[in-house]
Amino acid sequence: MRTFGIEEEFLLVDAVTGEPRPVGRQVVEQSFDDRLTCEVTQEQLETATRPHRDVNDLALDFARCRTLADETALRVGARVAALATSPQPVLPLASPGSRYDEVRERFALTASDQVTCGCHVHVAVEDDDEGVAVLDRIRPWLPVLLALSTNSPYWNGADTGYASYRSQAWGRWPMAGPCDLFGTAERYHATVEALLETAVPVDLRQIYFDARLNHQYPTVEVRVSDVCLYSDDAVLIALLTRGLVETAAREWHAGVPPLEIPTATVRMASWRAGRFGMDGRLLHPVTATPQDAGDVALALLQHVRPVLRDQGDAEIAESLLRQLLARGTGARRQRAALSRRGDLRDVVSEAVRVTNLPRGGITDQHEAAARPASRSFAGFLGWGRP
Repeated sequence: MRTFGIEEEFLLVDAVTGEPRPVGRQVVEQSFDDRLTCEVTQEQLETATRPHRDVNDLALDFARCRTLADETALRVGARVAALATSPQPVLPLASPGSRYDEVRERFALTASDQVTCGCHVHVAVEDDDEGVAVLDRIRPWLPVLLALSTNSPYWNGADTGYASYRSQAWGRWPMAGPCDLFGTAERYHATVEALLETAVPVDLRQIYFDARLNHQYPTVEVRVSDVCLYSDDAVLIALLTRGLVETAAREWHAGVPPLEIPTATVRMASWRAGRFGMDGRLLHPVTATPQDAGDVALALLQHVRPVLRDQGDAEIAESLLRQLLARGTGARRQRAALSRRGDLRDVVSEAVRVTNLPRGGITDQHEAAARPASRSFAGFLGWGRP
């Protein structure tokens, strides 16, 4: 079974007012744990789990990372919020460092305005040949992962109309987005080298493909998702991503070619996913026709079900997906929070609460009562038992 891990980026907010606070470096300096790192702006914080084979171990590590981040932030009067963009206005403070200075100098407003928080999933691959074969075969399914994670309807005090405005803001980077089919590892590396020779990316770390070969570890890194408000949803994204990677690898070894979906079509699918999330119609990854978002999500589950069944994760993944379809994504939760009083501070305070629910994401009693058929991932791990 392939190892996998999760990186999350969080918004740091004032523990009282909920306003973004530029204390990222202070938070990292308060911790001796290498799972906490700085981001491009001081209003952000990143966490990373260790690689795991078992989903129970991953979920527990993931919960500890969220707890570690919030407890450390509290030492400097801040909280962490799993918000992919800031609902309240923010004037970002740049993190110090020569690399960040170069990024800001080269990309101007695109860099200085970029307070966006994503969720990245790493899945182990045997080598670059298998990794590129995987990239070629998972690309039409990535917009579905974006739709499932949508958690950024607000940007600097305004409702953008998008479920994921992070995906729009992130798309301003010239190195970001879906890729053409590569075919071979040699062609992948040649493409990356040609991009670096343009002197647009500062370095290899700025190859911001929706999915890429990680430059440090033998993994495929899928970077398309918003940071998820609900912990359960992040675990679901990780399970589906590992399922996609293993399914793609099996197809490659069996000689099944990748779908030749034009990159322009994948880009349209990504736009629909970011605009509507799970509350509209998405492009089906195989037919490229608009269909109900829930049906498209279930098509993804069906696509990876043989792998999930082999790994003993099918029941967990199906339960988590049906839970998400029943209650909606973080974007829906944010809009519901605003609708109560019309105050964006409520959106932030609610996000802080949900981000830091005990033991990593147990659905609160009100929601559980409203949806008795929906089972939290907590039930599978035994987190709900004393």
